[in-house]
Amino acid sequence: MAKLTAVAKDAKDCTRCPLYRNATQTVFGEGPATARIMMVGEQPGDQEDLQGHPFVGPAGRELDKALQEVGLDRKKVYVTNAVKHFKNEPRGKKRLHKRPNRYEVEKCRWWLDQEIAIVQPDLILALGVTAANILTGKSVTISRQRGQVIDSLAGHRLMVTAHPSSILRMPDEPSRRKARAALVDDLKKARKAVAEK
Repeated sequence: MAKLTAVAKDAKDCTRCPLYRNATQTVFGEGPATARIMMVGEQPGDQEDLQGHPFVGPAGRELDKALQEVGLDRKKVYVTNAVKHFKNEPRGKKRLHKRPNRYEVEKCRWWLDQEIAIVQPDLILALGVTAANILTGKSVTISRQRGQVIDSLAGHRLMVTAHPSSILRMPDEPSRRKARAALVDDLKKARKAVAEK
């Protein structure tokens, strides 16, 4: 745990890409250094940026509900993002999410690689296409790769699912229910893959 704490401390002053300029703070990963499952999202959102913790906003609440339904304790998984600063565009009083570009993702990979090396999870669960692309080193289609155990670029066991924020973007409640059920199903597959290792 000391190594992880030291890296998180170093990341607080990160200026490897320009994203730190418009973000409140670095949002590093959280969870035990012995976690068997690591979940990697795209980047912190507005609430994560303000609170300094990953997955504490609306998408985080969706993830928590799904984890609870599957019987996975959030305190036993490691959650992080491919990018550690919130990329946003101010619109009045709101800050709208902007997808990080390739340069920003590549510059931030330094931190993610260290997290993976320290935690050494049995399975990495990529939440969304940005995380899936960086971890595989190629363009991934969620619908085609979803729920399958594949190898990451570095040789780790990897599974891909949709980002929990996609549930929030669904146009109606039946669509949201279907998206939630798909996330729960993928989490069950992840738990089973770890249990079988």
